[in-house]
Amino acid sequence: MSMLTGLMSCDIGIDLGTANILIYVRGEGIVVNEPSIVSVESKTRHVLAVGHEAKEMVGRTPGEIVTVRPLREGVIADFEVTEEMLRTLLRRVIKNRFLVRPRIVVGVPSGITEVEKRAVRLSAERVNAREVYLVGEPMAGAIGVGINVHEPVGSMIIDIGGGTSEIAVIALSGIVNGATSIRIGGDKLDDAIVQYLKKNYNILIGERTAEEIKKEIGSACKLDEELETQIKGRDLVAAIPRTITVSSVEIRDALAEPLNAITEAVMLSLERTPPEVAADILDRGIILTGGGALLRGLDRRLRDETNLPVHVAEDPLTCVVRGTGKILENIAAYRKVLF
Repeated sequence: MSMLTGLMSCDIGIDLGTANILIYVRGEGIVVNEPSIVSVESKTRHVLAVGHEAKEMVGRTPGEIVTVRPLREGVIADFEVTEEMLRTLLRRVIKNRFLVRPRIVVGVPSGITEVEKRAVRLSAERVNAREVYLVGEPMAGAIGVGINVHEPVGSMIIDIGGGTSEIAVIALSGIVNGATSIRIGGDKLDDAIVQYLKKNYNILIGERTAEEIKKEIGSACKLDEELETQIKGRDLVAAIPRTITVSSVEIRDALAEPLNAITEAVMLSLERTPPEVAADILDRGIILTGGGALLRGLDRRLRDETNLPVHVAEDPLTCVVRGTGKILENIAAYRKVLF
């Protein structure tokens, strides 16, 4: 019966991110890349929309509908909504398969607690998974980038997601001296922009607008040609809509505090690194993964701060889920990296 179930099953890798959820199906590649947002009826908690459809509703819903982000700072904040979001997205993936009980590998923050691990595992099990494995996001990102994590050579990975930033030095299928995990990521950058505009311009914007500003003119270091953009929001004094123009210099100033925290965490991780591994990092450099790696000039800033080569991974947003996919190809070979 177990062999029959395996034949009828499919292997699924999930990057259960604060900002985005990505799903990889063995043999098919990445089949889902959606925002981790759910729209629900406030009274019945009935799910109305998931992913892109729900994101379009953010800030525009009537009183009886609320948009929920069930994951905060890399972990499950709303267990029931997370489970329903997973069920909805997995139903799209396995809708044409009969009696499927998938084997699932989930990428999670390396600083996750035992209680949080249990919540993730239960969410996966309750969508009819046959087996559930968890893997740290830095490890999955390193595998996704193409690093041979089994060899006795150190590699430094910085995975900057929506809720957390993970810094890890990986060698011999393990993390040297433990990973540094801070609950600062893309969400904190967006919030910093919201607070800056509120304080300096008395204008209120939503998190979706803040994210668009970050993508359009956000930067971690001085640009060769500074940028400008127009922002529409609500004037906190006159209580009417207003348009202002802000520059990339101002947004960089707004992002200074969370970016400084990420830089300090990187420096702390380097201080704890053994000399032999530090020599490997000097040769191979630091690799940036996660959506936060796409911020303009972040690699240059880290290069200036550490005096080490810093490389942004190809398609950094999908590195973790591609890593879960490679693990699914040969779970036995990667057994040491799973928990």
